[in-house]
Amino acid sequence: MKDNFNMSKLLRSNVARLDPYRSARDEFKGGNEPMVFLDANENPYPNGVNRYPDPYQQDLKEVLSRLKDVHTSKILLGNGSDEVLDLLFRAFCEPGIDNIITVPPSYGMYKVQAGINDIENREVFLSPNFELRVQEIVGAQDERSKLLFLCSPNNPTGNSFSEECILQLLNAFNGLVVIDEAYIDFSEKESWLKRLDQLPNLVIVQTLSKAYGLAGIRLGMCYASEAIIAVLHKIKPPYNVNELTQQRAMDRLLKTDEVNNEISCLLDAKEILYKQLLDIYFVSHVYTSDANFILIKVDDASKRYEQLIKAGVVVRDRSSQPLCENTLRITVGTKTENEHLIAVLKTLYHEKESTIYRSRRDYY
Repeated sequence: MKDNFNMSKLLRSNVARLDPYRSARDEFKGGNEPMVFLDANENPYPNGVNRYPDPYQQDLKEVLSRLKDVHTSKILLGNGSDEVLDLLFRAFCEPGIDNIITVPPSYGMYKVQAGINDIENREVFLSPNFELRVQEIVGAQDERSKLLFLCSPNNPTGNSFSEECILQLLNAFNGLVVIDEAYIDFSEKESWLKRLDQLPNLVIVQTLSKAYGLAGIRLGMCYASEAIIAVLHKIKPPYNVNELTQQRAMDRLLKTDEVNNEISCLLDAKEILYKQLLDIYFVSHVYTSDANFILIKVDDASKRYEQLIKAGVVVRDRSSQPLCENTLRITVGTKTENEHLIAVLKTLYHEKESTIYRSRRDYY
């Protein structure tokens, strides 16, 4: 347990003083009796979405609370994880003064959000085998360091960081440690949610965009202490999660068997894809992954990316990321999609073999 942690010392002074906007649905919480709503200037004719949604998404939080074993007071929902991240910046980071720490290669929005909010981004690269360099990270902080972002399983590398290293950082970092668990449902590692009550500076971000297959509805989840969640609720837009998103999310969350079956199928497909990628001649390394994607090292990432595009296959060139020269990130697709990918890659293989054969024939 981290001793003497005081969240209020991290908080921006203007946020601490802020008198938040109170929406019509804040002032009236509702009851069991049917009511006539003439308070929010809505269109009164019912069509399913003519009323403003619950600004605190209580029904959806109750579902998440049961599934995740976390009290609803420790949950904030956002319009995708990107809104959750932005709220953390706006609550705790003073523009032009404070800094954050990131550990590239990692999810690019941490750096973008820092730039948008005028916050210094101190980068401490992972080791060559994509592990956390704990001492270097701790040494990079100062009294203005407010947030440390760790993506585990990490994007784009696919590996999970060791529990020991993360725990060291949680104890040594003076600000909030934000663990992005977008891919945790694909991993055998346990979520850090189990340690939430023990670590007051821990913030966990999850999403329904990956394993739950709901990228289109934009729903991100933040789990933290009641004090941190209360601050984020204070500054969030009044109706940041719409009614359709809330309903679709609840429906999907209750289909546990269906979701687990899809996850199992994707993990099986990943194992097959991993072995097949090892046989492609221009692939020099296939990195192990705890996520639903695989990072591969190739001879010429730009060239191979363009060849795949021409063949109708879209992957991600990650060569611009530190330590990721000539790498491609491949999402695990359906059985048909994966087979098509491998067929295309083998076509490129045959093209090279044909070129070599013609060269030898011409030489002789």
